[in-house]
Amino acid sequence: MGLRDWLEAPAAAVAAPGRPRLNVLRGIASRVTTPLLPDDYLHLVNPLWSARELRGRVMDVRRETHDSATLFIKPGWGFNFRYQPGQYIGIGVLLDGRWNWRSYSLTSPPHPEGKLISITVKAMPEGQLSSHLVNGVPEGTIVRLAAPKGNFALPAPPPEKILFLTAGSGLTPVIAMLRTMDRRGQLPDVVHVHSAPTADDVLFGDELKALAASHPNIVSHLQLTRSQGRFSLDSLDQLYPDWRERQTWACGPIAMLEEIEQRWLREGIADKLHTERFEISRVGAGGQGGTVAFARSGREIHADGATPLLHAGESAGVQMPFGCRMGICQTCVVTLTAGAVRDLRSGATHHEGERIQTCISVAAGDCALDV
Repeated sequence: MGLRDWLEAPAAAVAAPGRPRLNVLRGIASRVTTPLLPDDYLHLVNPLWSARELRGRVMDVRRETHDSATLFIKPGWGFNFRYQPGQYIGIGVLLDGRWNWRSYSLTSPPHPEGKLISITVKAMPEGQLSSHLVNGVPEGTIVRLAAPKGNFALPAPPPEKILFLTAGSGLTPVIAMLRTMDRRGQLPDVVHVHSAPTADDVLFGDELKALAASHPNIVSHLQLTRSQGRFSLDSLDQLYPDWRERQTWACGPIAMLEEIEQRWLREGIADKLHTERFEISRVGAGGQGGTVAFARSGREIHADGATPLLHAGESAGVQMPFGCRMGICQTCVVTLTAGAVRDLRSGATHHEGERIQTCISVAAGDCALDV
């Protein structure tokens, strides 16, 4: 290890890309103050000055629809504003004495000199955290952040022809793509089909209208499903005959995405399709539930047969690794050290010694994880 690497090591978790001097200074401060870290002093001045973890402060909460809101967050040390439009971040919020984590698409366009990021959250009836973020999180709240991730991202430069197929909150990663292309002056030939129950349920409705009005190369189709019914993929041939030539980004409910994937596969253009899921496609019937032990943390909790082990661990106060929370990115993989679990997507049972994805696995009896 070289001298610079040795100096930077204590603050490596929040290293700022392209800021070598700042990273060295943080590392030196950590070395000098050992066994305490700069956090032990700096958090008294500013909670965002953390060398242990990414943090952010909620600066504003703006209502979008009756059940959704946009949160504007100022990230602390180490956040990389050069993320790709369409990627998501993890956000941790302290509720009832425990940190609750979820992943949300960034709706703000990336900017090398950025100061704020934004996420747009839809309150779900069963979602304690989403409801809190939409209806109850006060401005000034300090949150934990996980670095931007995800492959559902717009390349630079964008393709010449694009088709966006979105529904409900599936619009959130796509609005970041549209905003980015608009900011960079790179808007190509874009067709956007969006579905929502009513006009009042359309996220960013005025902004979408303004984009289409100011850019003749953007064609927008709004499908109000409560009055017009579900959008039919068969109508693409009539409305947009060149849809097969377009790179397509689709995000929305599972049933919609599965129909799109099957159609693109039949047409022989699956390589032109990019999809993003916000929920797990549950094929398996779940497990029988049981006591889940977290070996390294020394904690345990009883989980029913429908609760993913990732959620169970977070409820027990365990720092669980996670990424997409959809079984795609493999970030949450840990070793099952005892018992058995069931995969919600395939229904397969995994046993002691196997590596499992905690975001899509549930307890099939008592079990233990190496975390």
